[in-house]
Amino acid sequence: MTRVDTVALDIKARAAANADLAQLSTANRGCVACADLVATRQSVVVGDFPALARLMLVGEAPGAQEDEIGRPFVGKAGALLDELLSEAGLDRAGIAVANVLKCRPPGNRAPTRLEAQRCTGWLDRQVELVDPTLVVTLGGTALAWAFGSGHRLRDMRERLHDWRGRRLLVTYHPSAAIRFGPAGEPMAALRSDLRLAAGVLCPH
Repeated sequence: MTRVDTVALDIKARAAANADLAQLSTANRGCVACADLVATRQSVVVGDFPALARLMLVGEAPGAQEDEIGRPFVGKAGALLDELLSEAGLDRAGIAVANVLKCRPPGNRAPTRLEAQRCTGWLDRQVELVDPTLVVTLGGTALAWAFGSGHRLRDMRERLHDWRGRRLLVTYHPSAAIRFGPAGEPMAALRSDLRLAAGVLCPH
């Protein structure tokens, strides 16, 4: 067994030992598994977990503003996400929001596979404790967390997946929607998929 496997299993065991989200968040904030991230982070961004959340959004990793403030999706991508959630009739205040990685990667680079592997135990336990009706993954890193590598986001979206005893939707990350602009595929897809999520939670 490699050292990375040992670290990942240790985190999974530590996460599972916490009986509620408050305890889990405290344990998560003390994580020092990834030396590069520990050396540069300001915050461990554990996530937002309102009581009785039926929807949980899972993104990639904190950016600069998230690292500074200590909350997920508070920068540009977060502003767009809030706007599109509101358009779909969803209130961010009642939605659980977390990332695969809890610490900002230096320079906002993408998380490495090893970093994501180490951090998965925290996120898995968060999902268990929140127990949402629906999980929506935002972007490729969150897609890989849910289904493993080798899946194309474009091929996985627009339908409900049965996943760990609940339903899951796959869509683009808001940063991709910003990068490709208002007329790009990610923006239209993200808007459409959040409306689909709203329809699942509040069928007419």
